[in-house]
Order: sequence, then structure tokens, then C-alpha cells
Amino acid sequence: MLTATTAPLAQIILPELDQELALTRRVLERAPEAHFAWQPHPKSMALGHLASHTADMPSYMATALETPELDISEAVGDWQPATTTTELLQRFEANGAAARSALAAIDEEGFAQIWKMHYGGQTVINQPRAEVVRHIISHMIHHRGQIMVYLRLLDVPVPGVYGPSADEK
Repeated sequence: MLTATTAPLAQIILPELDQELALTRRVLERAPEAHFAWQPHPKSMALGHLASHTADMPSYMATALETPELDISEAVGDWQPATTTTELLQRFEANGAAARSALAAIDEEGFAQIWKMHYGGQTVINQPRAEVVRHIISHMIHHRGQIMVYLRLLDVPVPGVYGPSADEK
């Protein structure tokens, strides 16, 4: 059994990442591409954009663990949302594998290193990588929850995540 005192941080986080990736996949696979342009409110992201952002979230972990910093304003320019559920899931699988690989390869010293994210010359993240990893997992869970609300509003059966949903009794 792994404990915080006997196992490196990566070995503690990997099982959680695996669980959250599996649960997020269950939600993403329900995203109907026919409704990718739908948004519940003009200030909300369209379903396809939100689902694509969520599918890309694990790649942010790989980036944070493998680079010293990122200027997000440069990275955003080429980004495009997925256009099909199949593409969305392929993207998510590749990004999840990259996150898992980067997490499995990092040591305690690497976790302690500061990682920075800039946007337009302004530093928006300046934290140890361990904190960035925790934030990315939480951020993915947050967006997964938003997608579940979108699914409910579209009358798409919502998968159970930490237990059965009203659609899975």
C-alpha cells in the first residue's frame, strides 16, 4: 500500500489521475457532435469547445512537467476544437497518455521546481509543478462537471461519476 511518507508524489497521484481520466472519458464519449455548437447561454462555451478544452487538459500537465514555462498566448493561436466525438476521444486518449508518461517520469526534485505560465507578457502562474498538477486535475474535474450539466440540458443520459446518476439506477 502506498502512503505519503513512503511513496514518491508521482506514485500517489498516478492512481488518482487514472481514475479521473477514466471518469472524464465516460463523460466525453456522451458528447453528441450534433450539438457541438450548442451553448446554454451566450456567455458559456459551446459544447464542442468545452469538451475539446477538457480533452486537452491532460496535455497541460505534460507541458508543465516537461517545460520550465509556457507563453499561452503563443500556444492558443493554432488551437481548434474537435469536430467529431471520435476526434475528441482520440485527442483525450493521446493527451492522457502524455500526462501519465510525464507524471511517471518526474521525481520529487522536478515536482518542487517552479513552473511559469505567461499570457501576453504577464505571469499568470508561478508555482511548484506539484501544485500545477493538482490544479490541472481539479480544473479537468470542474469542466467535466460543466459538460455533465450541458448533457442534462440536452437530455443526453448523464453517466455516473462517483456513483450512479439519475440515468443509471
